[in-house]
Amino acid sequence: MTAIVTGFVVAFFFAVNIGASGAAAAMGVAYGAGAVRRRQAALWISGAGVFAGAALGGGEVVRTIGSGIVPEWIMTVQLAVLILAAACSSLFIANRLGIPLSTSEVTVGSVVGAGVALQKVYWSHLAGIIAFWLLVPLTAFLLAFVTGKAVIAAEHRFPAIRKGNRSRWLALLLVGTGFLEAFAAGMNNVANAVGPLVGAGLLTVSEGILYGGFFVALGSILLGGRVLETNGKRITNLSMVEGSAVSGTGAMLVAGASLIGIPVPLTQVTTSAIIGVGTARKGFSLWQQNVVKQLLQVWVVSPVFSLVIAYGLVEGLVRGDFYSVIAVTSVFLATLGSISLIQTVRREKRSLHEHGGGI
Repeated sequence: MTAIVTGFVVAFFFAVNIGASGAAAAMGVAYGAGAVRRRQAALWISGAGVFAGAALGGGEVVRTIGSGIVPEWIMTVQLAVLILAAACSSLFIANRLGIPLSTSEVTVGSVVGAGVALQKVYWSHLAGIIAFWLLVPLTAFLLAFVTGKAVIAAEHRFPAIRKGNRSRWLALLLVGTGFLEAFAAGMNNVANAVGPLVGAGLLTVSEGILYGGFFVALGSILLGGRVLETNGKRITNLSMVEGSAVSGTGAMLVAGASLIGIPVPLTQVTTSAIIGVGTARKGFSLWQQNVVKQLLQVWVVSPVFSLVIAYGLVEGLVRGDFYSVIAVTSVFLATLGSISLIQTVRREKRSLHEHGGGI
């Protein structure tokens, strides 16, 4: 009974954090461009979109997380709790270290880590998911790039488009695409919190998407303000037409992936679209910034981070193999220590050069 209660508490806590971090960002474009001036209004629109997306189209991704990566028969209550604990702790540790992680990739990594420990993973299904992680952001970039070029051409031919950036119709278009992006987030991200519980038989799919959708929406409305502000300020240089292209592209691709049950990182898809629009206007000099490098790092680090934690938890608490836990923990700590040491050395070199002590 304790394990079941713990599972629900961890799952719903995870759902609230998903809403606060990822789902709230869906309205960042509209808020940053001024289409929605009140922060709370933007958060309510985001919450409504998330809940609607989860309730109407979140079932396929829930099934994938619950039984599409590892066999359903191994998804016990204990295993579901450990998977959720690994995902939550991964995000917590990453937040403390200042490392941005994708909730979808973290959850998939946790499921895979548990499956590897029990030697039960559907590798072909996993390969398909990873292929989508590569293809969907790339497609978002290409579509946004083409759209951005079309917008620039239209602006040259019809200057009123740029001057009409405060048009009521453009504002409505941007709010609409932002709502669709939140809708797509609900379809895809709610599964991260409730998928393991559904796989363990604690919830039906319909119950999972309703409860999960409610708590993700709650997190977006109550705790998403800081993310909304940050995301809005980061993209205020987008026009309303470009912002609509970014939100619309992300919504379309994530919703499409959700319909076939593929969990994909919404933040990376949206960021790829922003880079596509920016490249269309400013050229490939934009790629000299650290955005692309950070995207690739997040793509690699997110699933591996949680995979290692989930593997260690299952080896220690389910299989009782504490030697493996010690080995995994040692490698994990050594990696973190190496990263910290490299950063320290770089800071010291930079300090030497800045104070005239370098070559």
